[in-house]
Amino acid sequence: MDQLRLCLVTDRAGTRGRDLVEVAAACAAAGLPAVEVREKDLGPADLAALCRRIRALHGAPFLIVNDRVDVALAVGADGVQRTHSSLSVEELKAVADKRTRVGASVHGLDEARAAAQQGADWLFFGPVYDTPSKRRYGAPQGLAALEQVTAAVQIPVIAIGGITPDRVAEVRAAGAHGVAVISAILFADDPAAATRRFLDALA
Repeated sequence: MDQLRLCLVTDRAGTRGRDLVEVAAACAAAGLPAVEVREKDLGPADLAALCRRIRALHGAPFLIVNDRVDVALAVGADGVQRTHSSLSVEELKAVADKRTRVGASVHGLDEARAAAQQGADWLFFGPVYDTPSKRRYGAPQGLAALEQVTAAVQIPVIAIGGITPDRVAEVRAAGAHGVAVISAILFADDPAAATRRFLDALA
């Protein structure tokens, strides 16, 4: 799962007026290995169309669809990301029937253990640090909680929430396999350059 060392989580409302696919294309050209398409307001047809555009990019990144296993299967995505409102990991895996992988977003140790026991292929854990996009999910979890989760499961744990290139070393030291990023790339003046900074930090 080396692709998950860096995952861009999309928010087309946060691209500062730039086309999301064009931003993703620039990041992919800079070496971005994974994208999670997380556009909760889109219906399935529009979401699938967006995913296909990202799937068609040169050097197409590992593609994850948030929540919608039907869309993930329709577009041939590499994975679907379970959220608190999704089907369970077990149910998603039953629907996917080995045609796509299943990750889970978790916010605590018990959730992480449960998702791993149900067969999740990876976990997104956070928010690790304070960040506006994750405040509705509660207070930041912190590095100690991240370390507890990474020690408790045998699958890759991806840190999310307030991650910057300067924080990569400490989340990796806490056991994170990789990082997932929204604003530090999407909101950047130069998203491709921001992608390269993350990849340099991860290297």
